[in-house]
Amino acid sequence: MMPKAHLVLFAALAVCFGAWWFSDRIDPYLLDVVTSIGINIILAVSLNLVNGYTGQFSLGHAGFMAIGAYLSGACTIFLGPQLLGPNGGNPWSQGALFLGALVVGGLSASVAGLLIGIPSLRLKGDYLALVTLGFGEIIRVIFQNTDALGGALGLSPIPAYTNILWTYGFAALAVFVVVCLTHSTYGRGFLATRDDEIAAEAIGLDTTRYKIVAFVIGAFFAGIAGGLYGHFKQSIYPTGFDFTKSIEIVVMVILGGMGNTLGVILAAILLTALPEVLRPIAEYRMVLYSFLLIVLMLARPQGLFNFHRHTPKPVS
Repeated sequence: MMPKAHLVLFAALAVCFGAWWFSDRIDPYLLDVVTSIGINIILAVSLNLVNGYTGQFSLGHAGFMAIGAYLSGACTIFLGPQLLGPNGGNPWSQGALFLGALVVGGLSASVAGLLIGIPSLRLKGDYLALVTLGFGEIIRVIFQNTDALGGALGLSPIPAYTNILWTYGFAALAVFVVVCLTHSTYGRGFLATRDDEIAAEAIGLDTTRYKIVAFVIGAFFAGIAGGLYGHFKQSIYPTGFDFTKSIEIVVMVILGGMGNTLGVILAAILLTALPEVLRPIAEYRMVLYSFLLIVLMLARPQGLFNFHRHTPKPVS
């Protein structure tokens, strides 16, 4: 019998297909917000694997997002005309190109995660946060000074391949991977590393390996989210992947509840939609947004949607 998680994944993909089929009837502004929510869900869920389930504190997630955005965008801009021909190809060939570009962006981000993770994940706490913060800024500066990718002027025009099906299909895949991983017997290693790293090492667990695995998987999905973002906005700039962007993703994880996948998803929805709800009072929007965040952090330090501490049961 097919595991329940797989059934949920296929059901989610079917819903995504249905939503995409009728997306031309949705108001463009609402469609823009819904797509942004899907991208932020991928970012928040992937960072939650590192910060929430493994107990690390990464501030460089925007750097992995930038790698995915720039490299996938470069693939479709520079390789697209050669592979699709002068007429732009058909929807199937465009979809294949886009999927390949997203995979390239995701794998490149995961390789970067591996390279930064091997030396830095032996650090803990504030030291790890500083290293990942520095990494994110290095990536941003590199793209800002790479003329072949637009430099400070950014990379454009990127083909508009992102839609609801791609966005929420990958969001469902990211949630599926994280949930199955953390609820598996192997996933106990992530939880043990988070709860007591010294005790985990004492019973023979290689905690550094678990942290690196979480870092690489999180970086991969951040790269995918970056590729979706680039092909959604069609223009990307180095300033869009700065320290502020990383903080936004961290806030989603903290507000949703560290190690709480459903809570993180709800927080991503809330924090993406809230600025749009406050748009009618544009001059006070960011002030109210920041004030509400402060109140929520003071009132619910354990996370707005984290009502109890639940340790996933392993799947045999």
